[in-house]
Amino acid sequence: MTFVVPFDGSAYAEAALVRAREFAPAVDESVQAVTIIPRDNARYARERGWLGPDEPFDTDGIVDGLAEQVHEIAPLASFHHERCTREVSGNTIARPVRKFARREGATVVFIGSDSAGRLTRRLGSVGERVSADVAYDVVIVRRLPDSVAQ
Repeated sequence: MTFVVPFDGSAYAEAALVRAREFAPAVDESVQAVTIIPRDNARYARERGWLGPDEPFDTDGIVDGLAEQVHEIAPLASFHHERCTREVSGNTIARPVRKFARREGATVVFIGSDSAGRLTRRLGSVGERVSADVAYDVVIVRRLPDSVAQ
């Protein structure tokens, strides 16, 4: 069994990874971070800070950078990436995260979100769709630890 963290490199994804890293030893779980990368979508990659303003789209470079970020935060975590279509919607990102969590036997998915707290459905499209799956529990991480604070 495992903890899964959808990871896009944002401060809230980092906070979710920190929380999963902290909880995993207590229940003898592994941590797996997963990033969904839309094919050749430089705009999406730039919005997430994966590419600089003039950098060409480079999947290998994006994967290497995110894997390094994950391992700096959680050295024992595994990093995975999946590709999806170029066009992005909430479900385009959420569907492969859900499939990954089910395939890996996730017991808990840790979702970082700055808009969570009132109701889960207010998470936004990706978080809402990932948290709706009953195959695993969900921890919504909405506070940034000092080590991750923006």
